[in-house]
Amino acid sequence: MTRTAADEHRTVARAFTDRVRGTAPEAWDNPAPCEGWTARDIVRHLLEWFPAFLKAGAGIELPKGPSVDDDPVTAWATHRDGVQALLDDPATAHELLSNPHIGETPLDQAVDRFYTTDVFMHTWDLARATGQDEHLDPAKCAQILDEIIPLDDTLRASGHYGPKTEVPADTDVQTRLLAFIGRKP
Repeated sequence: MTRTAADEHRTVARAFTDRVRGTAPEAWDNPAPCEGWTARDIVRHLLEWFPAFLKAGAGIELPKGPSVDDDPVTAWATHRDGVQALLDDPATAHELLSNPHIGETPLDQAVDRFYTTDVFMHTWDLARATGQDEHLDPAKCAQILDEIIPLDDTLRASGHYGPKTEVPADTDVQTRLLAFIGRKP
């Protein structure tokens, strides 16, 4: 059975949610692996860029929760539930997202390709910043790595990824993915 974008988001968001809920109140200001960010900033990033991407490309507005500064757990849960409702809606598969960099893409595919992948990778960042389980699904790591290796020049030029970290070729797939996106696992 083929997994849908809704299925993928549900699975990836569940793992991220576990890290959000597992973050001790005093750990929200811990430094994150993303230079200049805190644990709280990881959640803030997801809640800021993606709603703007959706609104500009598809005219869709997600529900807004409390500020990440006031309540990062509820802010994330509100956002996550809004994205899941969007993906669970059968009409979403027929909607298009238009973006000058990617052209017109089916909305559910755009969410999966850009947003759900971002949540997946930032799960490690939040875990690392807050001292939680850093394990990521190896099959998903391999899938993402296979998809982004051909985009190396584009990713680096975007400014959203740091320089690759060199790791031995026989390193596990999670470490290879993290090194590719500029983390120092």
